[in-house]
Amino acid sequence: MEKNYIKVSALNNYIKLLLDDNSFLHKVYLKGEISNFKNHMSGHLYFTLKDEESRISAIMFRNKTIDLKFTPEDGKKVLVEGRVSSYPSQGTYQVYVDKMEEDGLGNLYVLYEELKNRLQKEGLFDGSHKKEIPKYPSRIGIVTASTGAAIKDILSTIKRRYPIVETILFPALVQGKGAASDIVKQINKAQEYDLDVLIVGRGGGSIEDLWAFNEEIVARAIFASKVPVISAVGHEIDYTISDFVADLRAPTPTGAAEMAVPTMQEVVRLLSHFKVNLNHLIQKKLEISNKHLETCRSSYLLKNPGTLLDVKVQKLDFVNEKLNQLMKQYLADQQNIFSKLVSSYVLKDPLMIYRNKENMILSFQKQGSYLMKQILEKKSYELSNITNTVKLVNPLNILEKGYSIVKMEDKVITSSEEVHPDDLISIKMKKGSI
Repeated sequence: MEKNYIKVSALNNYIKLLLDDNSFLHKVYLKGEISNFKNHMSGHLYFTLKDEESRISAIMFRNKTIDLKFTPEDGKKVLVEGRVSSYPSQGTYQVYVDKMEEDGLGNLYVLYEELKNRLQKEGLFDGSHKKEIPKYPSRIGIVTASTGAAIKDILSTIKRRYPIVETILFPALVQGKGAASDIVKQINKAQEYDLDVLIVGRGGGSIEDLWAFNEEIVARAIFASKVPVISAVGHEIDYTISDFVADLRAPTPTGAAEMAVPTMQEVVRLLSHFKVNLNHLIQKKLEISNKHLETCRSSYLLKNPGTLLDVKVQKLDFVNEKLNQLMKQYLADQQNIFSKLVSSYVLKDPLMIYRNKENMILSFQKQGSYLMKQILEKKSYELSNITNTVKLVNPLNILEKGYSIVKMEDKVITSSEEVHPDDLISIKMKKGSI
C-alpha cells in the first residue's frame, strides 16, 4: 500500500479547518486567571488563561481592546468571550478573545496583598530601617541563579563600570519548589562575609516565576540582613515583597549593578577634586606659615635680643634696691621700738621693767626674724624667677643646643647676601670661636 506523505503545514491547516468548522468553538465563554501577560508594541495582548488544572494560550487583538474597562495583568481573574482556532505556523490552538472583563483577583495576588499589608503594618517597609548603600564598595555579594541572564548582566555591568570591586556569587534557586528556602540560606550565608552591599534578585518572568521573592521568609531574611540589600527582581513593572523590604529597589538586575557601583570616571573626577582641594589647603597653610615666619623675622626682640636682657637686668636692680629699702626700713622700725623701750627704764624699776620687756623684746626679735625670713624667701623666689627668665631669653643659650652666631666686624650676620668672597667672618660657638 502506497503511503501518502503530506507537509506539516498541510496538517496544521487541516486541523485549523476542523476547528473553524466546529460551531461549538465559534463562541466559547471561559473563566480563569491571567498569566504570562504581555502587551505587545503592536497593541495586541498575549497571555495564558489558566485554572487549577490546565491552561490555554490567548490573544486579544488591538481593535478588541478598546472596550476593556480594566488593565489586564498577571494574577487577575477574568471572564473571557471568544473563539477557539489554530495558529498553523506554530501548530498550536488558542483562544481569540473578543471580550474580557474582570472576575476578581487571582489567588496569588490575594496572597501577595495580604502579606504586603501585614508586613507594612509591622514596619518592615519603613524608611527608618533602610540602610544606606555605600558609594564606593570594595566587595559586593550577589544572591541569584548561577546561570542565566541576570548574573551575566550584573557581572558585565559591574566590570564595565567599576572593575576594581570584588564580587562574590551566592548561587540560589530563584523559582520553583524550595527556591524561597534556598534564597534565605544564601542571604544568611552572605552575612558571614565582609560585604559592603548585597544584590538579591533574578530576571523577569511570570508572577509564578517571581513568587519566591514574595515569600515571607525571604522578606524577613532581607529585613534582618546586616549588609545593605538591593532588590533586583524581574523587570521595571514587576514589584515583589522583596522590593519593599530591601534597602533599595532596582528596576532590573542591570539597574541594581548600576546602583551598587559608581563609574571609574566618577572616581577619577572625585580624586581630581580632592587633589585640587588638597593643593589649595597646602598653599593656604604655606602662606600662613610664611607670614608668621616673616613676622618673627621682623620682630624687634629677635633682631635685638640684648634689649630684652637689658630690661630684665634693670628690673633685677630695681628689685634688689627695693629689697634693701624694705630691710633697712624694717630694721629702723625695730631699732626705734627698741630705743623707746630702753629710754623708758629710768621711769620705773629697771629690774622689773627689764624682766617684763625682756620677754617682749625676745618676742619682737623672733617675730622680726620670722618676717624677715619670709620677705627674704619671697624676694629670693622672685629673684630666681627673674634670673631664670633672663637665662631663657639669653641669646647665648642657643649655643648650648648646637647653634652658632656668625659675625663680621662685630656685626651679626643674618643673611648669606651680607657675605662676599674674601670677607673675614667669625663663628661663635658654645666653646670657643672660629
